Amino acid sequence: MLSRVADAYIVDAVRSPIGRRNGSLAGIRGDDLVAQVMNGLLARHDVDPAEIEDVQMGCVTQVGEQAWNTGRNAALAAGWPVTVAGATTDRQCGSSMQTNFSASTAVMAGQLDLVMSAGVEMMSRVPMGSNNGSMSQAVYDRYEIVMQGISAEYIAEKWGLSREDLDRYSYESHMRAARAQDEGRFEREIVPIELTAVDGAPGASPAPDGIAGAATAVAVAPTTFAVDEAVRRETTLEKMAELQPAFVPDGKVTAGNSSQIVDGAAAVLIASEAAVSRLGLEPRARFVSFGLAGVDPTLMLHGNPEACEKALAKAGIGWDDVGVIEVNEAFASVVLQFLADTGLGERWEAGDVNPNGGGISLGHPLGATGARITATLLNELDRRGERYGVGAMCIGFGQAIAGVVERL
Repeated sequence: MLSRVADAYIVDAVRSPIGRRNGSLAGIRGDDLVAQVMNGLLARHDVDPAEIEDVQMGCVTQVGEQAWNTGRNAALAAGWPVTVAGATTDRQCGSSMQTNFSASTAVMAGQLDLVMSAGVEMMSRVPMGSNNGSMSQAVYDRYEIVMQGISAEYIAEKWGLSREDLDRYSYESHMRAARAQDEGRFEREIVPIELTAVDGAPGASPAPDGIAGAATAVAVAPTTFAVDEAVRRETTLEKMAELQPAFVPDGKVTAGNSSQIVDGAAAVLIASEAAVSRLGLEPRARFVSFGLAGVDPTLMLHGNPEACEKALAKAGIGWDDVGVIEVNEAFASVVLQFLADTGLGERWEAGDVNPNGGGISLGHPLGATGARITATLLNELDRRGERYGVGAMCIGFGQAIAGVVERL
């Protein structure tokens, strides 16, 4: 269990609505999108941007529009003072969970008082993998390096998961997300995004070549985008069963039981006790502990149980103390492996694990998902009146990260 340190309070956590690939957000640059989210978060609490000491931004594909330190550029695009510093982090899918970790650790250590932890990924505009490079031959000599979809297949095989298991999980993810939308569960965490024309409207950004329809789109006035658009509420198990394997000809992993390629941004405002007192803030929660795992880089995606156990041990609690669990739905096989190894299958059936869907239904905007999970987790803890929540994410090349949150 951790020795007593200063608290890192979560003032609030918000996100953009998630746009499907080439959908409603495809005409916006990532730094402009996350700037709207960060400004929306500060406006909710009447915080002067000059009070922010650092913006720590998660972003995976740091090339093109997402290059040149999106954390700093987003603060400038938001109109914040030049005194607000910024940095950008790539821990792949766990990037904005890592910025939560880094920002809260800095607050706990007394080095920072008010930090914006955020994440963004515009997968329509900056395609996943467009920053690919080579790896050391020494790594190839040690491990079979494969794409994540192949690892998801390996996990399904090793843990004895059938195609029907994967499709059933994925269908339920969509149904949970649709129910959450219908019941307004996401409304508190979503900052509506102002959309403008992509042909010369103020603040607009031309979409890169290849974005269907973007080059000719014209809008006469700004519109507002406020509802996640990737949820397939009309899908059925029969429709999912018709999908062809995505990675190997006779495989089990399909586009339907994998996370969706989407656009989105999210932000978490983290404060010290001194900042809370000075600014009259009312924090919603605090970060208690984090855990990291390093695992076999071929299977790659199976480290969530180990990361969670480390975080829980540092917090001095067990799974029975945790009311809500968010595990990133990178692939259905990843969550089912987590449930098998932790023995939490009944908790998923009861709706305690990913109760409002996840990456399969909402989408997985890589660098933003850790902060998005934090926002969703806070709201579900509030809705249920639970004390502790856990968020966990598998990471490419064999890592995982998890965090424990305590609702105040």
